[in-house]
Amino acid sequence: MTKKTYALVGTGGRAEFFYGAIARDFRETADLVGFCDLNQTRMDYANHLLATKYDYKAVPTYKADKFEEMLKELKPDYCIVTTMDRTHHTYIIKAMEMGCDVITEKPLTIDEEKAQSILEAVERTNRKLRVTFNYRYAPHNTKIRELIEDGVIGDVHAVHFEWLLNTEHGADYFRRWHRDKRNSGGLLVHKSTHHFDLVNFWLQSYPDTVLAMGDLMFYGRENAEKRGETHFYQRAYGSEYAKSDHFALHLEENEHLKEMYLHAEKEDGYQRDQSVFGDGISTEDTLGLIAKYKNKAILTYSLHAYAPWEGFNVAFNGTKGRIEVNVVEKSYVNSGGNKEEEGALSSKSITVHPMLGKPYEVEIEEGEGGHGGGDPVLLRDIFGEPVEDRFNRAATHIDGVKSILTGIAGNISIKTGKPVKLDSLVKF
Repeated sequence: MTKKTYALVGTGGRAEFFYGAIARDFRETADLVGFCDLNQTRMDYANHLLATKYDYKAVPTYKADKFEEMLKELKPDYCIVTTMDRTHHTYIIKAMEMGCDVITEKPLTIDEEKAQSILEAVERTNRKLRVTFNYRYAPHNTKIRELIEDGVIGDVHAVHFEWLLNTEHGADYFRRWHRDKRNSGGLLVHKSTHHFDLVNFWLQSYPDTVLAMGDLMFYGRENAEKRGETHFYQRAYGSEYAKSDHFALHLEENEHLKEMYLHAEKEDGYQRDQSVFGDGISTEDTLGLIAKYKNKAILTYSLHAYAPWEGFNVAFNGTKGRIEVNVVEKSYVNSGGNKEEEGALSSKSITVHPMLGKPYEVEIEEGEGGHGGGDPVLLRDIFGEPVEDRFNRAATHIDGVKSILTGIAGNISIKTGKPVKLDSLVKF
């Protein structure tokens, strides 16, 4: 296999997942050649990690206004995009126009206009664009696809999917840039894109019509005031009130967060430790959605961002029975610990209830690593030797668009109170 070269734009919390894998596990097949970011301090810290943690060479760094210059000088085979969600389309399109294939973190983008511009750019440039849906690769999620594909419960007519974010990980979305819905499309796009992609992947279909409701009901200053709170602060660093707040993130107590964010503030003013009960939060924390799929299946979905535990319950009702799934994930703060622990499992179970037989537990392969064991398999698929995959888990740009369209339609529905037809949003 010819060694491929990779440049990365956006050296924030998600970037090390990719550049660390190249430096640690895939030196024979991949070569990291450059970083691009708004923040030089953060790029310098990424190079520090390459040297001290991975024994890898430092790579050239380029500020964001030199992105095109980086691509011209380094001529990478691939550009990896891990920037703020609302800027994904800018870097994806420019990289493809300059001759690069692209690997992007989810979500592909945040609204229908940007999605359409990406689709047109792929068509215009004939470049490849891939979205890194690690949850597809988790053994329990792949097993669900296998059971449905093998007809264990017949044709699936209804799916009930409940995803819970706890007061550590869930709260973290309201400390950082995700709290402003303009940056991420809200949790219905940023987080739920994983879940909607899974349903699309499991059912091998995608929605025709979506109706959604959502609101900010726990986080934010107004909600805290309603519960009788009187002590408020803007950010945790330097705040006396934050010392006794369960929801506060103390950057100075975590070396990685301190170097990546606290020491980098002087350049761009970005504060990673904002109060989850502050003003200026526009992202909903409580969401419900109903979707009618192209194959006539009905999805009922909920997302709750302040639950006592992290994970999901999903049930499939079919013409021959029912599948029930329960998955509990370990708590984590983004970039606050080992990557292997992000989305790692505490427990998992899949139970099949045949319509005319006794229920039974399904054996699930044990996976190691983050996101239920999906991360290592995804990384091997991206940077290593490709292997045959019965389930075609490698997600294309079409998969990426279909996954975000459910959340985009949900956002429109929340705003208008009306159901939304997905085919009215983009043209494939």
